[in-house]
Order: sequence, then structure tokens, then C-alpha cells
Amino acid sequence: MEVIWYLDRGAALVAYPALYLAVLTGILYTARSFGPLYRLSRRVHIEVSVFAMLMTLLHGVLGVLDTWFIVSGSAPQPAYSTTYLLAGVVVGVGALQVLVVAVRGFLDAQRFDRPWGPRVVHAFAYGGFVFATIHAVVIGTDVAGLIRPVFGPAIAFLGYVLLLRLLVASGQLSTPATTKHS
Repeated sequence: MEVIWYLDRGAALVAYPALYLAVLTGILYTARSFGPLYRLSRRVHIEVSVFAMLMTLLHGVLGVLDTWFIVSGSAPQPAYSTTYLLAGVVVGVGALQVLVVAVRGFLDAQRFDRPWGPRVVHAFAYGGFVFATIHAVVIGTDVAGLIRPVFGPAIAFLGYVLLLRLLVASGQLSTPATTKHS
């Protein structure tokens, strides 16, 4: 049972930064004004996203198995209540489900009544990332010391880059790449 715990935590510690990079490269994927970051994002976004999804899926399977061992009494109870553990698992499973819907929409847009465009698919992906962040902060006791110094600034940075991208795309902010010279 202990090996499942270590594999689960290891998968989570790889999955979340990979999800973060998938979101960041996704924001930059269509933002020509970001220059070299745009070009890098075009090269790695899909591969990073696939890796992130695989690691998230691995974490989900191992996490459910680990939770089963805890609830059945085969593994020791964590330092917090079973109710808290199950609430965190529910949020994590919700994140995984939303991400799976995004992936399915990307891979086979015809699966749904009306084909999904990139905005709908990515809205689900962002939603899954939000749920994953809540899951990591609430139940991620392994990263509790990183919440203030890392999670907060990292999420603020994503918000900042997304805001810049939206302002440039709407024409409210110009950059050297979007400014026309005479």
C-alpha cells in the first residue's frame, strides 16, 4: 500500500506543474505578440498537454486506489478527517472529469451535437485546471508549505499573461509585434 501512496504523490507532483505549463503554453499558443514564447508554445503545447493529461490520469487512478485503501482500513488515516479527504477526492475527480471532457472535445469534436470550437474545449481545460488547483491546495498536504510562496504567485502570473493576451487581442494594448510602423 505504501508504494501506491508514493506513486500517487509522485504523479501529483509531476502532474500539476505539467498542467500549469499546458495552460501557460496554451495562453501563449495564439499570441504572436509574445515573440519567442509564442514560437516555443507552438512547438510544445500539445506534447506538454498530452503529458500533463497522462500524469493527471495516473494520479487520478492511483489517488482513488489510495483513498480506497484508507477508507477500507488497509492504509493509515491521514492527519485530517476522512470527510475532508473524501471532499478533496471529489474535487480532484471533478477536475479529472472536466479535463477528460476537454480532451474528448479536442480529439473528436463531432462527438457532441454541435462541433466544439477551440474556445469551448479550452474553457473546459481552464475549468479543469481551476479544479485541479483547488484540489492541490485543499488536499495537497505534500505541498502545504508552497501554497503562499509558489501557488499564489504562479496563479497570479497566469492571470497576468492571460490578461495581457486578451488586451492585445482586443486591440486595447499594443506591443512592438502588433504596432504598425509607417
